[in-house]
Amino acid sequence: MRTIENFRIAWRRTSVASSGLAAALFFGLFAATLSAELPEGPGRAEVEKRCIGCHDIAKAVSVRQDRNGWAGTLTKMVGLGLKCPDEELQVMLKYLTMHYPADELPPVNVNKARAIELESRLSLKRSEAAAILRYRKEHGDFHSIEDLLKVSGIDTAKIESKKDRLIF
Repeated sequence: MRTIENFRIAWRRTSVASSGLAAALFFGLFAATLSAELPEGPGRAEVEKRCIGCHDIAKAVSVRQDRNGWAGTLTKMVGLGLKCPDEELQVMLKYLTMHYPADELPPVNVNKARAIELESRLSLKRSEAAAILRYRKEHGDFHSIEDLLKVSGIDTAKIESKKDRLIF
């Protein structure tokens, strides 16, 4: 009976030691993987330090954003409880903006785009996107920006400002 009890105690100690070793290996490998994923540069350490506690870094930076997008994300994280000095937030913002910029989106084909594409890509209201689709259905394809500007109920200044994003 004593031998079985000694075996159980030894097994528990080995299991605890093994699990501690496994955890150390896991976190060591995780940290190495994390470091391999983030490019070198000022702000990398701050991003690792502040983000690793809550996020899978690879997923977090896969959302490529412009400066305003990253600023909004950092502001949201502060609102959710991130404790970080403003100077460090600025360093993180610069790092994220430089290394994970917004992907260039292809132009919007106004003759094939769905309402959601017009809304999101051109910052149009739902009613404006609907007006464009309705006009396109009634009058056929648009051939130029001038055709598009004939649609009533749209913000023509907004369309003009985004004309470099449009194809016909």
